[in-house]
Amino acid sequence: MTADARMLGWLTRALQHEFSALQQYLAQATLARLSGDEALAEQLRAEALEELAHAERLMQRLIELGVAPSAGALAPARLGRGVPDFATLNRQLEQTAVVLYQDAADHARRVRDGASEALLRELAADEARHLGQWSAGGAPH
Repeated sequence: MTADARMLGWLTRALQHEFSALQQYLAQATLARLSGDEALAEQLRAEALEELAHAERLMQRLIELGVAPSAGALAPARLGRGVPDFATLNRQLEQTAVVLYQDAADHARRVRDGASEALLRELAADEARHLGQWSAGGAPH
C-alpha cells in the first residue's frame, strides 16, 4: 500500500499529541507529588503510561507505512495554578485528542486506509472515555 501523504501527516500529528499529553501528565504527577498528593500523582503517572502506549501504537502504524516516526516539537505542559486546575486542563487535552482522532479517522476512511482508521477510532474511543472521567470531576482510573 502506498501511504497517503496527508494520512502520514495525521498520524504524525497524533503522535505529537500523545507525547505532549505524556509530558503534561508526568509534569502534573510531579506537581501532585510535590504538593503531597501521592494518590493523584499515581493516577497521573498511570495516565502518562496509557498515552505512551498510544504513542507506541501510532509509531508502529507509521513504521508499517514505511515512515520513521518523528513527533517534532511538543506543546508545553499545562499546569495551571496547580492541582485544582488539572481536571480543566486535562479535559481540554482529551477533547483536542477526540476531535483530532475523529478527523484523522474520517480522512483514513476517505483514502481507504482501514488499518489507520481502525487504530484512530480505537484511540478516539479511549480518549473519549478519559474525557468523560475528567468531566466527572476526577482523574481517570
